[in-house]
Amino acid sequence: MANIVGVIFLCGLAVISAGRVADEDVLSDFQRVRQLRGLALNFVGQVKDFDVKELSTVDSRVPSQEDMLCLSDLTALMTGLQSGQYWALKMLDSWGSIPSGLLTGNMFDLGNFDECLKINHGVSLGRTIQGKYCFLSVSPTQALGVQGSIIGSFKTATCLPASCSATQMNTFVSMVAKPLLNVSIPSLAMSISESSCQTSESVPWDGLTIFMIVILSLMGSLVALFTLWDYCLGKNQDQLPAIVKVFSARVNSRALFRIVEVNSSPNVIDCLHGIRCLSLMWVVFCHQYVMAALASNINIFHVISWEETPYASFILHGFFSVDSFFVLGGLLVALIPLRMMDRTKGKLNVPLMYLHRLIRIVPLLAIAIVMYLKLMPIVADGPRFGSGYSGKADCENGWYWTLLFVNNYTEEKCLGHTWYLSVDMQLFIISPIMLIALYKWGKKAAAGIFVLIVLLSGCLFATIMVNKYSLVLKHFSMDAQRDLYFATHTHATPWLTGFLFGYILHLNRGKKFQLSKVVAWSGWILCLAMIFTSIFALYPYAKWTGPELSTFAEASYYTLTRVGWCMALCWVIFACMNGYGGLANSFLSSPLWQPLSRLSYSVYMWHMFFQEINIRSMRTNSYFSNYTIMLNFWSTFGFAVLFAYVMHLVIEAPFGGLDYFLRPKQRTPPLVKQKSQIDDNGHNNLEELKVTTPAPAEN
Repeated sequence: MANIVGVIFLCGLAVISAGRVADEDVLSDFQRVRQLRGLALNFVGQVKDFDVKELSTVDSRVPSQEDMLCLSDLTALMTGLQSGQYWALKMLDSWGSIPSGLLTGNMFDLGNFDECLKINHGVSLGRTIQGKYCFLSVSPTQALGVQGSIIGSFKTATCLPASCSATQMNTFVSMVAKPLLNVSIPSLAMSISESSCQTSESVPWDGLTIFMIVILSLMGSLVALFTLWDYCLGKNQDQLPAIVKVFSARVNSRALFRIVEVNSSPNVIDCLHGIRCLSLMWVVFCHQYVMAALASNINIFHVISWEETPYASFILHGFFSVDSFFVLGGLLVALIPLRMMDRTKGKLNVPLMYLHRLIRIVPLLAIAIVMYLKLMPIVADGPRFGSGYSGKADCENGWYWTLLFVNNYTEEKCLGHTWYLSVDMQLFIISPIMLIALYKWGKKAAAGIFVLIVLLSGCLFATIMVNKYSLVLKHFSMDAQRDLYFATHTHATPWLTGFLFGYILHLNRGKKFQLSKVVAWSGWILCLAMIFTSIFALYPYAKWTGPELSTFAEASYYTLTRVGWCMALCWVIFACMNGYGGLANSFLSSPLWQPLSRLSYSVYMWHMFFQEINIRSMRTNSYFSNYTIMLNFWSTFGFAVLFAYVMHLVIEAPFGGLDYFLRPKQRTPPLVKQKSQIDDNGHNNLEELKVTTPAPAEN
């Protein structure tokens, strides 16, 4: 989520530097760049008169077979243009031009992607000329000698024969452009990178791709088979074989969409479903802005004026949604095991606890890594798919850091949003120590956890002060994001706060607190004040020309709000549990949240898959605005939920069903009670809590 800060920061530097340039300099720079527009307008005529043989004289080395093939296809292209052949005109027609709106940040002209790739002209028996779509990067500063230009480099689409490499294309474009611009163009001024090129030929599937497709096909077939078994042979749902219950889409769908009546059990904290779903939607919404800022916008510089609006604070401070998940995670990791330990007289099966979580998290995470890495180019294409999705190189080089749950401390973050899973897993690993301590020493151990929260808050404060870090946009640095946002030791406070609150709820299970109206209203006023302070306190300092914020003030803000936000959320949960939630409790505890709550992990894993596909498959430029992003958010969120449902049936539920075989067998039929529990990935899901006898009323 914090990546949006980096994107907007880079845009801001460009706009701020633009604002410091005199009007006459802008006019001069723009007039020089207009020379490049002549390149697009006069290119056809220049190409018709171009002698392809000149290419062979540029390089002193002996031409290879690939060179000769490229020269042959370029000759055919020149001949086709001169004679007006349709295929040759289409190849040139698919080119982009100089982007309109350079002064508003339009850095892409996407041309016509599909027109280029559909070119398939036979020139001889068994050989055809196919189109190759590439981006030509143009730097006006180097191409035209524009020093200090406010106009940065841009990319425009090109289409040349697929037999030509990027190096050969660069030579061709440079020689064609030189007489048009009357300048000698450096190789870095106008260049084509092979990584930006695409052809209609699909890349052969490697072993990992085939293996993944086989696994998905096998799992899908098993789900279909046992679902048919369930429908045709399962007359009594209570007597279905365990293997059918694990794979049947009917059984798993019934469990997913089951609506549990509100207040049906004192063991259920109903408001957690709403908090969980709203936090999930906030995360996805913030990521939608990240992807919108990375898209081919015609007005990306508008991001800077957008950042100075109060509305932008909801996005720029969206990291509080992650803190909300940490609070819920810590709360339920404390609450559920402590109840179990009460029934088992302090026994905690730690290996089974770890194994249970790994079974629930790793299968879907591993599938997601391979699908992002291998299957995304198969299921979608587009002008900006040439270099792959964001973080492809990190996944190729460091996918194992993600599966080891330590990628939050590495530079190679395969699936960047999974840093949260790493932090949550690391905290979960140390949770048995705190659980055993709480059971044995009670309030003394709780006091120790409180001291740990204070010490870690001090660590966060000291880290900001010593390194003079700032997360305010105009002073943002990637080092600050790494040390303050991704690191477990500086982001553990919300989780520990939730953990300690879970212990407090455990101590007071079965009790109803009687609060006066003054106390209840005071609690809600302080809660809302903390929430709005956390989001809007830095708004005056967020403006590019606004007042400066001292390091001490900023360190105090991030340290106190990281705790204050968690305390405000704990009050919401406490008030809803004890009958002081009012409309908030009615909304957060609505049964309609329950299905999405159970799907939260899968939605979290897959939402960026669709967001990335959307921006990379666009055939035309987009427009950055709140309205456009909201429309894209709801469509993307809908697709993510549908796909998450499918992956839940095919992957998450079957692998999660292995837990059925790992549970200790009950001697007597268990009384099943529904319990709102955090899923093993750190997101909350409903999980069945089985007890042999009715438990006392618990909160």
